[in-house]
Amino acid sequence: MLYYLFEYLEKQFNLTGASVFQYITFRAAAAFMLSLLFSLIYGKRIINFLRKQQVGETVRDLGLEGQQQKSGTPTMGGVIIILATLIPAILLTKLDNVYIIILIITTVWMGLIGFLDDYIKVFKKDKKGLKGKFKVLGQIGLGLIVGSMLYFHPDVTIKEQLSDNEQIVLESGKTQVFGQAHKSIKTTIPFLKNNELDYAKALSFLGENYQNLGWIIFIAVVVFIVTGISNGANLTDGIDGLAAGSSAIIVVTLGLFAWVSGNIIFADYLDVMYIPNSGEMTVFILAFAGALIGFLWYNTFPAQVFMGDTGSLTIGGIIAVIAIAIRKELLLPILAGIFVIENMSVILQVSWFKYTKKKFGEGRRIFKMSPLHHHYQKLNYHESKIVVRFWVVGILLAVLTIVTLKLR
Repeated sequence: MLYYLFEYLEKQFNLTGASVFQYITFRAAAAFMLSLLFSLIYGKRIINFLRKQQVGETVRDLGLEGQQQKSGTPTMGGVIIILATLIPAILLTKLDNVYIIILIITTVWMGLIGFLDDYIKVFKKDKKGLKGKFKVLGQIGLGLIVGSMLYFHPDVTIKEQLSDNEQIVLESGKTQVFGQAHKSIKTTIPFLKNNELDYAKALSFLGENYQNLGWIIFIAVVVFIVTGISNGANLTDGIDGLAAGSSAIIVVTLGLFAWVSGNIIFADYLDVMYIPNSGEMTVFILAFAGALIGFLWYNTFPAQVFMGDTGSLTIGGIIAVIAIAIRKELLLPILAGIFVIENMSVILQVSWFKYTKKKFGEGRRIFKMSPLHHHYQKLNYHESKIVVRFWVVGILLAVLTIVTLKLR
């Protein structure tokens, strides 16, 4: 909203300084500060409100040290993250940008699913919350919406680099490095020099018109990634500060990629896919990062509030959608490695238990407990040490992800 206001003031009244709102970097920095301040100032008020409404966490006895002391801690704190993200985003982004529209839909959609799950747990006293099949249906629904918008919306395009022979010098003296904007479902493969993959090629066996059916593969991939990453974030939210801190690291890294992908100069220099209009996502992403860091102020050990599924499902959904929109989803196994390994630890644990029970008549476990962070708790590591070490691993994975820009 402020973007349009200052654009109007500059055009009509030539207001000094109004043009600064044209710069993504300025609006991104302002969004970060605004979201951080909102979550710090109003976060405490929201926590007090949740406490008055007796929105307390019911903690199962898992035999973990300090677990029972957390019973009654306010949950549904993901509301802080959602509000602290949406308010700066609505104020400072271009609301007609398709990528911003998709991210707002993602935030609200996943927030509602998580809120419903927490509501059932807290007010209906059903520890299982929303049934798993309904969560998955919600995630699939979002994947279908996001995939369809990214494939069919006319403003979602890419520009590919021209070969040296195709590049021409314009009248301005600049060299035209990129071709015309066009629809594409190509993505980026890390570590390879010719690093573009066209999802439609998976259907090349269908004959000449296989490109027209590429949307089937693309939307299926979007659904899979949205479901997987949102569940991974949900599983990671098990001890104080782990999900929020790990997510902040991932989000800041994605912000860098979004800015580079939407900037024609840096896209050319770093030889990455140029995605017109995607740079606007940087403003939303920095607002999201500020919200996560502000929430972390109250969520670090000992936590004054838990994000609940309201927060964790929303975080995973947003991260997945950003990565897909900037064509960096194949980097998620590295960048979101914490989420992936938490997911895999549960899958391996359950699968191995069922297999050994069927074969030997007694279920056996790979880990002392899953997800993985609980395994280390069972080994008597203090949760603060576990969290910080996971953050360190997350930072290393983020650095490795950034290095892929030039490591080919």
